[in-house]
Amino acid sequence: MSMLIYLIPAALFMGFLGLIAFAWSLRSGQYEDPDGAAERILNSEDKPL
Repeated sequence: MSMLIYLIPAALFMGFLGLIAFAWSLRSGQYEDPDGAAERILNSEDKPL
């Protein structure tokens, strides 16, 4: 039971870090073009592999 004193704040801190990382990824434009890269791979006819 005494271990919960350490685990609960650690879990809250890790959740807060995840929230900050998610907010940073939203502000930096990571999700602006989710289908662009997938379609570029399938439709790239001008460059031979």
